[in-house]
Amino acid sequence: MTQEKSISRTDEEILAEYRSTADSELIGQLYNNYLHLVYGLCLKYLKSREESQDATMAIYENISQKLLTTEVQHFKSWLYMVSKNHCLMELRKSNPEKNAHVVMENDAIVHLNDEEDILESKLSVLDECISELKEEQQECVKLFFLEKKSYNEVNKLTGLELKKVKSHIQNGKRNLKICLESKNVNG
Repeated sequence: MTQEKSISRTDEEILAEYRSTADSELIGQLYNNYLHLVYGLCLKYLKSREESQDATMAIYENISQKLLTTEVQHFKSWLYMVSKNHCLMELRKSNPEKNAHVVMENDAIVHLNDEEDILESKLSVLDECISELKEEQQECVKLFFLEKKSYNEVNKLTGLELKKVKSHIQNGKRNLKICLESKNVNG
């Protein structure tokens, strides 16, 4: 019964329970949902299966400690940033000269600790603005921008005419921009 309940819970609900109980099974369950993404990201940067597996485990250990003290509103995007920063730091440690170009290109990301709260805040406002869209705009915008579906895929998934899909995406994008500007969120 508890397994069924945990499947329907959001990442944020699981995180809240983890912060109050420190039950490592919860964080393991949550991390498991994104394990393939973390490993793929590590493989992209580290170019070695073994190093990527080690990094994936190290990231898990790192986040299980961080999440006890860090308030995270969007786990997936937070995990992505933590994972990317971990990989960049590994590259910097392993061969600073060879990997300098990768680290320099991503240097701003490596030092995101101060900006993490700003990003979380912007994502929270974006979620709020998306929820204020009309239902069909919401659905089309989420599929197109967040799930990276094509117009045709959105058309098939929603059953809306292609013209309507394009219209909802266009209007949704405009309404999001207006909403974000009204809440003083730029960039």
